[in-house]
Amino acid sequence: MEINRELVAEFEAGLHPQDPEKSRIPARVLGYGEISIILQIGNNPDVAYKRMPLFSNREAAEVYAGQFHEYCGYLSDAGLTLPRHETVIIEIPDRPVVLYIAQERFPGDRFAHRLIHGLEPAKATALLERIITEIDKVWTFNASSHPALQLAIDAQVSNWVTLENDEILYIDTSTPLYRKNRVEQMDPELFLQSAPVFLRWLIRWLFLKDVMNRYYDPRLVYMDLAGNLYKEKSPELIPAAIESINRSLPSGQKPLNQKEVEKYYKEDKLIWTLFLAFRRIDRWLTTRIFRKRYEFLLPGKIER
Repeated sequence: MEINRELVAEFEAGLHPQDPEKSRIPARVLGYGEISIILQIGNNPDVAYKRMPLFSNREAAEVYAGQFHEYCGYLSDAGLTLPRHETVIIEIPDRPVVLYIAQERFPGDRFAHRLIHGLEPAKATALLERIITEIDKVWTFNASSHPALQLAIDAQVSNWVTLENDEILYIDTSTPLYRKNRVEQMDPELFLQSAPVFLRWLIRWLFLKDVMNRYYDPRLVYMDLAGNLYKEKSPELIPAAIESINRSLPSGQKPLNQKEVEKYYKEDKLIWTLFLAFRRIDRWLTTRIFRKRYEFLLPGKIER
């Protein structure tokens, strides 16, 4: 995987935050995360760049990059297969320090959330069972490593890629959530950097702890996986997914049912819809009222 670091630095210097395709070096938006955007930069179709403008100084970005690589190493130790990856740190005067996570890119039709639409129900269910088996590796690793080390995982369907040789990869490695001796390694305040300033106290108070904890809890991770099938417009797969999940839940955990999965999805969707709406308000205030640069790229229609 070839990474042109000078190209990435030049792209960041000429980035148009509200319309990245109009940047000095053209970019194509491949997807959005809660705190990042995924881009193809220039004409290289083999690399996806996740842009994370979260850091006040280079030292903080270097700490995060180190944690990212360590987390990926632990996921590999747990038995997951990951794409090739590198990190690039870019400093532009009078802007936040930006970390780019460069990752091997795969054809869009190999992502599990797209594959399930083209498979007959039995094969789509089998793919979900494979994903659940991969997730189980994390809980097995945690059980053998506790309390010295615990890994978290965001297991929604779109985070898995199945190659033509039937190999399955986990791709959402950019948020290094892991604990050593019960101590979270990533600074939780980084989650707040993309939030509107006027909401940060509320998010810190009401949601931050839950966000940090949910991906360590097998039941909540599987709840999110099942609920994600509503988002992917595949609700017909949920009963079979729940059946597979309940067979994999650790002993003593309450089985999932479809009613609570649906309730979880609706609540989660509402929270993120409101969060995105407030971020758009924050962007408007920042760019139109305060006449400042808004660093985060948001999904949806661009206001002009």
